[in-house]
Amino acid sequence: MDSSFFLYLGRHTLETALLLVTPILLTCMVVGLVVTLLQAVTSIRDMTLTIVPKLLAVGVVILMCGGWMLGIILRFTNEVFSHIQNIGH
Repeated sequence: MDSSFFLYLGRHTLETALLLVTPILLTCMVVGLVVTLLQAVTSIRDMTLTIVPKLLAVGVVILMCGGWMLGIILRFTNEVFSHIQNIGH
């Protein structure tokens, strides 16, 4: 176990986390921008108008991309556990 392995593991962890949250973050950004433009045009300043559409959109994205996200998490977990298993040998 040298420092390059820990750097690889840290980088791989951050890349996997970024890959998993990208669809959710992009959805929140797009929905937030649309709702903000709608509020600016109509002069409606209701806080629930900003939160409820984001929650609904994130729920839809998680339902659509959940299997893909689960596959990435399982692949990453299997890789980490295989590295742990190789340490003992």
